[in-house]
Amino acid sequence: MIESLPPGGVVLGTDELDARWAHAWRPERVAERLAGVATPWCVAAGWALDLFRGGRSRPHGDLEIAVPAAGFAEIRDRFPEFVFDPVGSGRVWAGTGTGADAEAMAATHQTWVRDPSSGRFLFDVFREPHEGGTWICRRDESLRLPHDTIVERTADGIPYLVPELVLLFKAKAVRPKDGADFDGVLPLLDRARRDRLGAWLTRVHPGHPWVARLAGE
Repeated sequence: MIESLPPGGVVLGTDELDARWAHAWRPERVAERLAGVATPWCVAAGWALDLFRGGRSRPHGDLEIAVPAAGFAEIRDRFPEFVFDPVGSGRVWAGTGTGADAEAMAATHQTWVRDPSSGRFLFDVFREPHEGGTWICRRDESLRLPHDTIVERTADGIPYLVPELVLLFKAKAVRPKDGADFDGVLPLLDRARRDRLGAWLTRVHPGHPWVARLAGE
């Protein structure tokens, strides 16, 4: 990824990032704006785990959603008043909405939605690899799953990524919040979910310490 990134982009400091993400949207607001879209989408990362749990467990610094890359344009068109900035390796390219940022878009998978009037970031769109209705894992392209098997919904219809896949992505570099998320969700995972996550971790992150806990608890 780093070698393919185009020149340009800016690195934002921690304080500036915290300030600009301080008013990130909640899942309900995004779901309202995306009602009726044909492109499948789902809440990802920490918020997805809280939707699975049925309540907010901790503060969230941002909100991430995942969409198949080919359906990104339909998602973007639901937010014509905002700008979509490509992001990769800690750098942010100002989205133009005119195609001039196509190189940065092609080299990255994250897109921060920005309010041009305030500069605030509202949510993050992951443009996921896929083949038709089959989702492809960015960490291991041999891990491929039908899209309709990786998304569940809350009682009021908000789609979220299944916790097994959220935790698979959190396992790469376990930060304190990722460890806390695993600890909090583990008691809610039935044996089938634990077995799936354990198998995927063994495949993508061999020797990961979570594997033993999934098997033993």
